[in-house]
Amino acid sequence: MNDFASSYVGQLRKIIGNRLLLAPGARIVIQDDRQRVLLQKRSDFNIWGLPGGNAEEGEDILSIIVREVEEETSLRVLDAKPFGFGSSPSLETCIYPNGDRAQHFVLNFFSRRFEGTAKVADDESLDMQWFPIDQLPDDILPNMLESIKAYQRFLASGEFQLF
Repeated sequence: MNDFASSYVGQLRKIIGNRLLLAPGARIVIQDDRQRVLLQKRSDFNIWGLPGGNAEEGEDILSIIVREVEEETSLRVLDAKPFGFGSSPSLETCIYPNGDRAQHFVLNFFSRRFEGTAKVADDESLDMQWFPIDQLPDDILPNMLESIKAYQRFLASGEFQLF
């Protein structure tokens, strides 16, 4: 949903203001055939992050990530698989530039199968680029970096990650 005001979170913000919101959502590590990770330069913080977002009413968790990826990147994810869950208040609590506060509870997915070409597709992104997983930019959101590290731990161990 490209219009924040009409989104579920946007509607809640009209009621609760910038009070702490507990927000379920999803994010994804997408890798291309060269094992690079897709990052979006976010318009809210002006730093890099992973595609993803919050639930809308009536959505299941897989629908969230498929919708968010398409809205933000124009890619159609074909095979999103969960690898971890992020809920640490120290990592997942954000204060947005407008003063809104949210603690995110995020199912993390990965995918290596998708259709389309990654590009900026909404006003939430300033840029979209592929990065080698061992050469990520310095200006990346800490919770997003932790998701990528958890993905690497998952690849090494095969164990679902809680962080």
